[in-house]
Amino acid sequence: MFARLRKHKLNCLLGSPIPLERVLVTGASGFIGSFVTKQLLRRGIYTAVLQRDETVGARLSDIKDQLTIIKHDTRNSASFHEALTAFKPQTVIHLGWAGVGNFDRNSLRTQISNLEFAHELIEATRAAGAQHWIGAGSQAEYGPKNHAISEKDPTDPTTLYGASKLAAYHLTKTHCSLLGLRHSWLRIFSTYGPGDNEHWMIPSLIKQLLQGHEPSLTAGEQLWDYLHVEDAACAFIAVAEGQVEGVFNLGSGEAHSLRHTIEQIRDLINPNAKLGFGKLPYRPDQVMRLQADVRLLTKAAVWKPLITIKEGLRDTVEWFSKQYVNQPTKP
Repeated sequence: MFARLRKHKLNCLLGSPIPLERVLVTGASGFIGSFVTKQLLRRGIYTAVLQRDETVGARLSDIKDQLTIIKHDTRNSASFHEALTAFKPQTVIHLGWAGVGNFDRNSLRTQISNLEFAHELIEATRAAGAQHWIGAGSQAEYGPKNHAISEKDPTDPTTLYGASKLAAYHLTKTHCSLLGLRHSWLRIFSTYGPGDNEHWMIPSLIKQLLQGHEPSLTAGEQLWDYLHVEDAACAFIAVAEGQVEGVFNLGSGEAHSLRHTIEQIRDLINPNAKLGFGKLPYRPDQVMRLQADVRLLTKAAVWKPLITIKEGLRDTVEWFSKQYVNQPTKP
């Protein structure tokens, strides 16, 4: 890993305005959740994770002995309450959310279950003594825009996923207010980095290029805001440490054409590899610009993105190259 990334991790450990002591993380086995969890442990913060069983996923396997694992039996909604009360979290970072993938984004039953669980979690964590509830929102709450999106922009989601995230923001904000909890909501744009879901664009592209395939792509004219997952994790912790309340966009604040990003990845793997730009048509609902205005977050919390897209892509390519090196090539 680069010296700058090592420096980034050090910076993420320094300058806590309000020391955290005990934090509960949901969705800890997920991509962003695993980085949030590891950053908390690096700071010496007692960290509990809510799991469907007593084991953790591969992303947390190397730190499982440092965690308090609270089992959540989905068949018994109150199954985790006693253990949560015993842990006594100071802050809750709620990253768990089902139906994020393209196939489930318009599953009404799945999205409603997310809303129900968010409220159950608020009730349980307040009863356990928590003071701050931080939720993970999504850029999908805004719907398509053709400019850098600020928190003042109107929300107009076009998927049930986006609509349910927006509903969760309003409902959890009101619920927390009624119970006397601080409430924060970070609308995540696009993140990337080591350990990302291999079906997303960047990991999928890396795998295809490593295996010698020519990927089929759109023309790549979309302008996209990618934030390295280390920066994203540090943002959640900065909001917790600063006891910052409100809704904030979480991105890098910069947008680059997908074509340029893809070419950078290609050059890191094989500069001579062919790229199939234009082989895929744009979708009818294709988003052509996705960029976050993050000025509100950088003013409210002690946080700013530190990893450039160039540095982050190299870090990501190196990690996935090690994962794929022993996998057989598919025709």
